[in-house]
Amino acid sequence: MGLNVTADGAVPISHRIYDGNQTDGKRRNLSQQRGLSTAILASLIEHGKLYADARGNAVFVMQAGKPNRPVGAELRGTGQRVWRGLAAGTSKSVGYFWIGDPGAQHIVLCESAIDAISCQQLHAGSLAAPLGRPCLCISTAGVRPDAPWLSPLLARGYQIYCGFDADEPGDTASRQMLVRHRSIQRLRPPGHDWNDVLTAASQ
Repeated sequence: MGLNVTADGAVPISHRIYDGNQTDGKRRNLSQQRGLSTAILASLIEHGKLYADARGNAVFVMQAGKPNRPVGAELRGTGQRVWRGLAAGTSKSVGYFWIGDPGAQHIVLCESAIDAISCQQLHAGSLAAPLGRPCLCISTAGVRPDAPWLSPLLARGYQIYCGFDADEPGDTASRQMLVRHRSIQRLRPPGHDWNDVLTAASQ
């Protein structure tokens, strides 16, 4: 099975090869090491938003527009050497990884796909929900105070919260974002990041 991810019709993403055995293994890894719900991960896999490539990387598909057109992917190494990056050809200026209720009017911006999934899991479960209401959680694929797709989301009437990490880079980028976009509010994780909050709440 292949996932044909392209960036605006340009060169296909080089890490697009789907490996069923690798995907099953990475789902267990993300659940055991990161505390992510197996049901949520299974849903993401079913909808083509998460898979493992032949190299064993966890691949989180970034999408654009209502057709959810793939424009790239976040990569996360889940072996002994943990790392993250973007698949070759990714166009993160036009799309993002997202998870949550498509009808929600509240959006939480997170620094990574794993943090976005963690934040959504906090909202979906009986754990302490950061907002206490349905939301979409979006990854900015790094600490970015003004992604090009942010203003269009604000223009559509979404209430947006900056949920960047509780550290100096996250706080600095959040301040910059709030200066540029006055309607955005800071939602600082009570731990270092949303995955830390999730794993602590699950213990």
